[in-house]
Amino acid sequence: MLRRTKIVATLGPASSDRKVLEQMIRAGVDLVRMNFSHGSAQDHMKRAETVRAAAAAVGRTVGILADLQGPKIRVRKFENDKIVLKKGDAFILDAALDGLGNQERVGLDYKELPDDVEPGTVLLLNDGMLEFHVTAVKGAEVHCVVVRGGVLSNNKGINRKGGGLTAPALTEKDKEDIKTAALIKADYLAVSFPRSADDMKLARELMHAAGGKSMLMAKIERAEAIPVLADIIDASDAIMVARGDLSVEVGDAAVPGLQKKMIRLARARNRLVITATQMMESMITSPIPTRAEVSDVANAVLDGTDAVMLSAETAVGDYPVETIEAMARICLKAEREAEDHAIDRRGAHQKFTRIDQSIAMSALFAASHFKVKAIVAMTQSGSTALWMSRVNASVPIFAMTPVTETLTKVTLFSGVHPVLFPSDRAKQTAQELIDAELELVRLGYVEEGDLIVITVGEAVGKSGHTNTLKIVKVGDHRKNSL
Repeated sequence: MLRRTKIVATLGPASSDRKVLEQMIRAGVDLVRMNFSHGSAQDHMKRAETVRAAAAAVGRTVGILADLQGPKIRVRKFENDKIVLKKGDAFILDAALDGLGNQERVGLDYKELPDDVEPGTVLLLNDGMLEFHVTAVKGAEVHCVVVRGGVLSNNKGINRKGGGLTAPALTEKDKEDIKTAALIKADYLAVSFPRSADDMKLARELMHAAGGKSMLMAKIERAEAIPVLADIIDASDAIMVARGDLSVEVGDAAVPGLQKKMIRLARARNRLVITATQMMESMITSPIPTRAEVSDVANAVLDGTDAVMLSAETAVGDYPVETIEAMARICLKAEREAEDHAIDRRGAHQKFTRIDQSIAMSALFAASHFKVKAIVAMTQSGSTALWMSRVNASVPIFAMTPVTETLTKVTLFSGVHPVLFPSDRAKQTAQELIDAELELVRLGYVEEGDLIVITVGEAVGKSGHTNTLKIVKVGDHRKNSL
């Protein structure tokens, strides 16, 4: 059984070695995440080359996600690297402090914090482990009282409960990193902390200006993004349910419901969605996941996510390969348990505005009523395969394309498997169908006598011209042509 749900793995020290990376790809990695919070442009370029070389060696197609750092809303460093704060302690977040912090105060990377808070504001530090209540703002100093104490160490993040920090989504560093993402031909570009559709539109303009063709992904992690979620999704090609910062800002109890809502909205708008953060966190140091983690991954699959993502587990963890194997196993089991009931409901109520979209949905409808072994989308841009992927069909979808950029982008599409298929525009459509059958037979996905559904455009080699659907029995075309 081919896995529908895709696996995204973050690269880091634990996964930089070429041999380890090859093992990870064999274990099931579909897309790698390059965290632009760390490393130089040269580091990213070298790593992208290593990923592509490893994928080629394994014989699989792997996409690349470039993840922008976003605004640094963090405390600066301490004299002794960390302090311990107790409930009731007074503490100052000092935007003017250039030196090292101490038990009384610490500097800030985010100099605008005094303008964004007032007495009564609740600040959450270190992923919500510490809670400060603002008592006064005096110039560059934000005076606080500790409500929930603990260890505060260097460079820990700051969130305002309920949102309200005005830091722009795209920093000067991000704008330079977009150029690097374009240079390495990243398939996806993730924008951290977008507050509105305008943030995504600006990122797209900068990407195009840099000559890049990355699909844009909005990381939903600010409270302000929730009321305008539909607008942000519409301005993006994909979203990431970034549960870490989002949980801190809106409260942990709100996140499961928001996760389901975001996945539902994204799929309804023909957008892709990744579910992320602490999915297999215990496997940083353990060779097996906890039962709660198994349920978390499985529920994301049942919610309809396109992909599940690993962060520290594969970046710095002790068991990167084992973690991927476990995640793949969980996804497959959850997919077997899922009921495939979405096709009829979606087809009955959706209005189609394009011929190729209608053909894509018709292929799924036909596949649900016949014993079809595979759906083949012969595509240039990947649009037909994307529409097909919005429905949790149990039949595997093969995106056959001669376009390398399309090949790597569909690695994130749920249920879609990329197949490089050189297209000769001089060939007639009938010969293209025979060649597509032969390729699936060669790859071992179908055999003589199997039914397959094929979508193709009469204008071979042109994007957006899919206008034909055929249900064929493997081998019949060749027999009839003799």
